[in-house]
Amino acid sequence: MTRSEPTSRRRVLASVGSGIAAAAAGCLGGGGLDGQPAYEDGNVGDVNASNVSSRSATQLSAASALAQQEPTNSVTPLDPLELVEHEFVVEDGYLGSTVQGIVANTGRNRIQTVEVRTRIYNRSGNVLGRYFASTGDLDGGSSWEFQVVVLEAPSDVADYDITVLGTPS
Repeated sequence: MTRSEPTSRRRVLASVGSGIAAAAAGCLGGGGLDGQPAYEDGNVGDVNASNVSSRSATQLSAASALAQQEPTNSVTPLDPLELVEHEFVVEDGYLGSTVQGIVANTGRNRIQTVEVRTRIYNRSGNVLGRYFASTGDLDGGSSWEFQVVVLEAPSDVADYDITVLGTPS
């Protein structure tokens, strides 16, 4: 998959008409057409790769153990879940590349499972990897600070996009 696919989908939706797209998304519980998640673009910013050391084999092994790469099948777009903020952050040591941020449950009811999904792209717009973070039992009116561990080197990451999904209680 290349970066142009989501852009092409956006162009198609725009040509269909914002009224029809908004109505269809509203009928399906928000998040996107046909229950598909709506990804928002992230900005990697200026990562000075020369100042970032590569992970050692031991550090990569530790990061791999923490990096979630398999999505949860029971999650779907939910209106009460909101990505409040997110950013690409390079941590020292084994963590290396991460996407960090805050998800809020703006509703009143507890959400059983919350999952943040990211897709990481290189400069050519090709997907390098898909990474996830998840938590359980996010009460209504509360928030969760997430950290998605990305296994790609910071110098290889040009862009990312992100969405949040959940399973209602």
